[in-house]
Amino acid sequence: MRIIGGTYKGRQIHPPANLHARPTTDFAKEGLFNVLDNLLDLEGKRVLELFSGSGSIGLEFVSRGVESVTGLELDTVNANFIRKTLQLLRITNYQVLKADVFKFLASGGMAYDIVFADPPYANERLAELPDLVLEGGYLAEGGLFILEHGRTHRFETHPRFVTERHWGNVHFSLFR
Repeated sequence: MRIIGGTYKGRQIHPPANLHARPTTDFAKEGLFNVLDNLLDLEGKRVLELFSGSGSIGLEFVSRGVESVTGLELDTVNANFIRKTLQLLRITNYQVLKADVFKFLASGGMAYDIVFADPPYANERLAELPDLVLEGGYLAEGGLFILEHGRTHRFETHPRFVTERHWGNVHFSLFR
């Protein structure tokens, strides 16, 4: 796993064998960030990363100049790995919260410029995420919600759906 672009471009990240996550492939991550580079300027944006897993997407956002990343990860091993990586890279604008995403989204909170979610593809509540994020006030005016999912989920009929892109088995649905 590596950081694709920005300040930390080329840095390798070596997750432990006991990491309980499916990191987004470098191929899919590179494709997503190429799309994002054409949609918006990441400089100074606030990002909420749901289901942080290995933290690779949040690290990519930090490397590309966002103001801050708040990552939610319920698994202790995963959260500790992200914290260790942040310490190793001396990153101070990425905060990891050990939290259940669905409880967090039910509690209400601040709005972010970008919300990225990479739930386990088999998560029973995956299809609820667009409404929970978009109707819960987590997306700032003009913001973007990105949902990573497998091929079995389709969101084209959602009223705030913008586009879907996929690389291999990794699909990203974008909402405004």
